[in-house]
Parts: sequence; C-alpha cells; structure tokens
Amino acid sequence: MTIPKGITVETANAFGREFLPGHLGLNFTAIERGRVVAELTIAKHHVAPNGYLHAATVIAIADTAAGYGCVASLPEGAQSFTTINLNCNFLGTAREGTIRAEAKLRHGGRTIQHWDTEVFDPAGKLIATFRCTQMVLWPR
Repeated sequence: MTIPKGITVETANAFGREFLPGHLGLNFTAIERGRVVAELTIAKHHVAPNGYLHAATVIAIADTAAGYGCVASLPEGAQSFTTINLNCNFLGTAREGTIRAEAKLRHGGRTIQHWDTEVFDPAGKLIATFRCTQMVLWPR
C-alpha cells in the first residue's frame, strides 16, 4: 500500500487505521506542507509498568507526525521517504488525558528533510522535543 499523495487529515486517519498509528489511536488534526498536528488519548497500553507514559509512545506520535508531514512535503516526483536518524529528549510525562504532537519542517531539500516535533501534555506543557532526518526516496 502506498501512502497517498495530497494527504489530508481524513486520508491520513483512514490510511493509518490498520497500521501502528491506528493501533495506538493517533488522530491527525492538521496536515499541511511543512506542519502536522496529531493527538493521542492515553490508554493503559500507552503506559509503562511504572504508571507513566511509555517513552516509545512519545516517540511513536512524534515520528509519525513528522513522517506524515514528510509525505505532505515531498518534492514533485519523489516516491516516498525513510527515517535515517532520530533523537528525542524527554522533559516531562503524563499519566492520563490527551497528548499532542506538532511537527514542523526545518529543512526540505531534494534528498533530505529535517523535522522537529514538540510533544505536549494535556495541560499544554512541553514534555518532549524530537528531531528526525528523513531521506527522500525517488523512483528507480
């Protein structure tokens, strides 16, 4: 299955339903060239055994928001992308409610895109900063 070009909130939510974003319960609320916003309501399966939000949940929402942003921002003729590097710094956590990730394109070149994502707790406090590098894939 190919990620749809001209991706919208509706197509993103539908496309991801059977993949990790759907299993996690991610919901996209804004998708445009250079910017994506996604939300996730914390459930038991998002939490580590210590009772706090699992780091992998935070990385998943941040990376997914950046990935869908990359699709929305691919250069004309590009086929897809793959993540080649990521880094996440945790500043806080959450136990319940809805967290929000906002991904922004920092560099959109022909072969590389850099994305920064901020993840916020339900009160709007910054709980993580995330940066990834995406390699743009071209048809052979």
